Amino acid sequence: MAWWTGALYCSGMTGRVVVTGAAGKLGRAVVADLASQGWDVLAVDRVPVPGWNGDSVRADLDDYGQVLEIVSGAVDERGPRPDAVVHLAAVPAPGLIPNSATFANNAPATWNVFHAAHKAGLRKVVWASSETVLGLPFDTPPPYVPVDEEYAPRPESTYSLVKTLEEEMASQFCRWNPELSMVGLRFSNVMYPEDYAAFPSFDADPSLRKWNLWGYIDARDGAQAVRLALDYEPRGREVFVIANADTVMSRSSAALMAEVFPDVKIRKELAEHETLLSIDKARRLLGYDPQHSWRDELPAES
Repeated sequence: MAWWTGALYCSGMTGRVVVTGAAGKLGRAVVADLASQGWDVLAVDRVPVPGWNGDSVRADLDDYGQVLEIVSGAVDERGPRPDAVVHLAAVPAPGLIPNSATFANNAPATWNVFHAAHKAGLRKVVWASSETVLGLPFDTPPPYVPVDEEYAPRPESTYSLVKTLEEEMASQFCRWNPELSMVGLRFSNVMYPEDYAAFPSFDADPSLRKWNLWGYIDARDGAQAVRLALDYEPRGREVFVIANADTVMSRSSAALMAEVFPDVKIRKELAEHETLLSIDKARRLLGYDPQHSWRDELPAES
């Protein structure tokens, strides 16, 4: 990951942390960020983690026994017991495999991680929820913009249904154990700087990216959100929308709404390119502050 420049903020909490899905697009950024901030990272995936030379375990998270060993610190030469779990592993989007296979992979894996962490006595779990619970692909228009955490989930796919069930599972685990802190991050579409070359082409047809209200998350800012969620002190379950501060488009956010969703209520005055996936709650409670924009990554026009 030659684009990685390290974190901008020093984490207040450090310790041993398990990161599942460490070889994924977001996972690679998360393990690099946490390690750079002093966390002792155990990277977990079914495949090797590119560029990672720290501790790692290859595991099948659909096997509860394997998960319990990992979060209990019981894997030989891969202890001690971790202080926290960051669960990112999943089939990452709808339609990649049949719906039944998506459910059969994602739902048990998350239950395994949540339950094993609970049984092992961990008090901190951060996991990847998804922007899809907001109603993507918005074939039914959103109730208002910027969309936020205030309205009930509206899953429109099996993938999103599982993410919604995960959020409810976390609520019940925290009811069983009031000492638990479980933070779900509703990540937008994860991007690396090399993905940004395609962004100017979106302007020709705003309908190409209306499915997530033209949102995205730079993997480095996604990693920042994970680190801040690990520091989040209150107990119980909490969820946050995590996106970048701007959209993928050159035209203004207000103009996009007027053209594509003219009947949807806009609940605040929008800055020119302001995200329509509200990050106000994450800013307020986590201290989340996106540092990367695709507009800064592309060469200036001559």
